[in-house]
Amino acid sequence: MLNGKQKRYLRSLAHHLDPVFQVGKNGTNDHLIRHIVEAIEKRELMKVTVLNTCLEDRAEIGAELAEKSGAELVQVIGKVIVLYKESKDNKEIQLPK
Repeated sequence: MLNGKQKRYLRSLAHHLDPVFQVGKNGTNDHLIRHIVEAIEKRELMKVTVLNTCLEDRAEIGAELAEKSGAELVQVIGKVIVLYKESKDNKEIQLPK
């Protein structure tokens, strides 16, 4: 579980990142989750965009993506979801205490 200081730090790192995946009108599915798990292992921090065609609530999508991928939900702001998961092999981000 991330504390407030760690979330602020991760948000500052994520500010300059481009979204990697998009959630469309079909919402989330196992295929998308699998790709997120693979990508977040290499990146540790990533953005996912929710398109306007998606009818589900963005906060619920963020919580679902975080839960199913084993990541931490850093932020849901507008159409953008920020996820973080510590990498086992490619650890680059040092979180503040």
